[in-house]
Amino acid sequence: MQLDQFLSRAELLLTRLEAILPAAHRAPDWQAATAFRWRKRGGQGYLQAVRHASAISLDDLHNISTQKRQIEQNTLQFVHRKPANNVLLTGARGTGKSSLIKACLNRFADQGLRLIEVDKGDLADLPDIVDLVAERPERFVIFCDDLSFEEGEAGYKALKVALDGSIATQSDNVLIYATSNRRHLLPEKMSDNASYKHGEDGDLHPGETVEEKISLSERFGLWVSFYPFKQDDYLDIVAHWLQTMGCNAEQIEAARADALRWALQRGSRSGRVAWQFAKDHAGKLAEA
Repeated sequence: MQLDQFLSRAELLLTRLEAILPAAHRAPDWQAATAFRWRKRGGQGYLQAVRHASAISLDDLHNISTQKRQIEQNTLQFVHRKPANNVLLTGARGTGKSSLIKACLNRFADQGLRLIEVDKGDLADLPDIVDLVAERPERFVIFCDDLSFEEGEAGYKALKVALDGSIATQSDNVLIYATSNRRHLLPEKMSDNASYKHGEDGDLHPGETVEEKISLSERFGLWVSFYPFKQDDYLDIVAHWLQTMGCNAEQIEAARADALRWALQRGSRSGRVAWQFAKDHAGKLAEA
């Protein structure tokens, strides 16, 4: 009787433990997709295949030719197993930073490039992600989009270590590409200027606060800057997207004034705004 009670209690305890412990996740189907997202469930991380990744191509990105050359060349070196750098893309919003990384995936996917998107809140899991893919034959870009930190956030130190601050060498088949509107990824304040010191040579030397704020961005070997588009650049992007959506030259020319009003209402002439206008305008023409 005592044995039956013991077994019953043991089974109840195991049931409770199973509810607490994270569920086991199978390895991802590497053939199912070229892009993956790092997800958490029950406290355990796993790679989720992105079944319908963005189809944007490098040819779709206009007026950022210098930035395209830099990123494409670095990625080409990476997939060819040559030395390549981690990349930080910074600058004006909506100018193609994230789209450029997605376009590079489509350009080099058939050469073994894969993309893993990681949210800022999951950056502490970077060592686990690197270990998970370390023995794979593919080349992995870990993609951190719209990255910025407040002072003291845990992900900040985790990213610093992942870039080059660990006792372990960075995996040969992994690079980190990050986008941000902030050049140094941390907020810059007027009070930071007070930490600068005058040296005996008359030069200004940054204090510890400033040094800490630039230490993370300096760990990226390649910095690529993006700038707001001029009016003609914006209209060129509008024309490109309208053309891909089936508009003819006459319709594109007639849309110029509406495109400028659209940008004025949003206070931005970015590539994202151009894309949004093109969808609205082409959709209305199709319904007319």
